[in-house]
Amino acid sequence: MSGANLKEITKEKISNSMCLYLDWNPSATSITVGLSDGSVSIVSVLESKLEIQEQWKAHDFELWTTCFDTHQPNLIYTGSDDCKFSCWDLRDRPPNVVFQSSKVHKMGVTCIEKSPHDPNILLTGSYDEFLRVWDLRSLTKPLNKTSISLGGGVWRVKQHPFIPGLVLAACMHNGFAIVAIKGDNAEVLETYNKHDSLAYGVDWQKGEANHLGGKTKPLMATCSFYDKHVRVWRSANDIIL
Repeated sequence: MSGANLKEITKEKISNSMCLYLDWNPSATSITVGLSDGSVSIVSVLESKLEIQEQWKAHDFELWTTCFDTHQPNLIYTGSDDCKFSCWDLRDRPPNVVFQSSKVHKMGVTCIEKSPHDPNILLTGSYDEFLRVWDLRSLTKPLNKTSISLGGGVWRVKQHPFIPGLVLAACMHNGFAIVAIKGDNAEVLETYNKHDSLAYGVDWQKGEANHLGGKTKPLMATCSFYDKHVRVWRSANDIIL
């Protein structure tokens, strides 16, 4: 195979459990890692060395997702198969739980996505098939502003880099959906069901919408699990910028 190859810089075994998800902090100096035993690790990246900064038991079951708050990097969010959605403050040792929602999600929390456009908005997805929108202005008691059932289990969500409130979701057994969120309302604008197995990965094309004027038909990439397919597709409908 020709072309450039990735070069391993360093590695570190951080647990005997499986690493299920990771996310860089905004300054790219540390990584939060979700583990299959319900723990979360904060790993510092020091030149060519990885070092465990913190590791604690955050949930009772698999920790499917974790991410830094892009606006307050001392905070991380975690979601688990125990149906809990949590926020932790890394300034405390061990990290202190800022809030833990245990009654909203009816099944495991599979994905968390902070809005790139509004520092107070965060999305969660769950096996219970709902995409939920959270208002974080009262951080210790976030408000579930709205939710929408997408069917099939919401495994991944990705907010559009330029269009506020436009979300692409991988819905496992129900294909992919483009969702528009405005205030307390959420609606499905379009669905895509040409994959033959579990809808698992999604992303928008970067750099396209900022020069197209008042509307666009966004370009997306999606991938599925068992059939090993990646597909690139364009929205059939105009999206107002």
